[in-house]
Amino acid sequence: MAFGLRERAEYLECAEKLAPFKATLRDAVNFYLPRLEATNRSCTVKHLVDEILSGKKADGASHRYIKDLKSRLNQFSLTFDGKLVANITTAEIDQWLRSLTDLKGKQVAPTTRNNFRRILNVAFNFARDRGYCIDNPVAKSAKAKVIESAVGILTVEEMSRLLINAPNELIPCIAIGAFAGLRRAEIERLDWKEINIQSRLIEVTATKAKTARRRFIMIKPNLLLWLKPYATPDGPVAPPNFRKLLERAQNAAGIQQWPNNALRHSFASYYLAHFKKAGAAELALEMGHTNANLVFQHYRELVKPKDARRYWNIAPESHGGKIVPFANAAQRTNAVNLRSDSST
Repeated sequence: MAFGLRERAEYLECAEKLAPFKATLRDAVNFYLPRLEATNRSCTVKHLVDEILSGKKADGASHRYIKDLKSRLNQFSLTFDGKLVANITTAEIDQWLRSLTDLKGKQVAPTTRNNFRRILNVAFNFARDRGYCIDNPVAKSAKAKVIESAVGILTVEEMSRLLINAPNELIPCIAIGAFAGLRRAEIERLDWKEINIQSRLIEVTATKAKTARRRFIMIKPNLLLWLKPYATPDGPVAPPNFRKLLERAQNAAGIQQWPNNALRHSFASYYLAHFKKAGAAELALEMGHTNANLVFQHYRELVKPKDARRYWNIAPESHGGKIVPFANAAQRTNAVNLRSDSST
């Protein structure tokens, strides 16, 4: 094919522009063609979100995970409505993440921003694997700096008062959170048939666990005492109005500030203080974590061993091995305080 004057002039112009970068016209073509092809194959953000959600459902992802994906990705889709995935840049991703605000118009916390970034990373990895873009622009976006705050827990006295002031239908839930470390959502999904009083095991099934992995938790002696009066062959452990009842119990117990994940974090902190470092691996398994060192790092030295001994003695009164259910909070008060002040 013979080049005319126009083609020669264009070639020389392109070669001259590429020369400072020590690149040839072939290099430029090889770089540009895949991007052109990706743009032609690409789709809008909305189409990508719909495809991801459909795929995750088909793959058996948990309802909670799909709900989280949908909420965050739809928010992203609204901003980039109609834009092709292949044309979204890292700079645009950064700008969007930094502009995120809550319902009050306040900038979201660093952890929240990083959670959005994590979900976007999943979405653009999916897009890249489908050929909708050449690379993942989220991978090069900035992470927000998270300043780690101290884990908040309840004191032995606060935990005792909480159990004293809670209605009977809420007692098993509080006890399981405080003395078995289940997450609140896991407690809400728990059924009595997954609590084996005889074997002293609580099973958190894969479908009900946050990590989608089945695990077993040993029922400690004081937890066994709290569960026995209320145990049934099956049925939900948590009452329908679990969260409202818990809030009322907190207020009745005079707990002014409720730490995030208070029951679970209390369980871990008092567990580690009582069983020392040797219990870190077992604690990680019971909490559904894979890293024992991480558990030890977060929860060590939060409570004193003497308080840990008192914590694991918080239990209802028993006579001759028989558990005595409480008719009301007043009857529960003396029994709980008596056990929480004793030592092992």
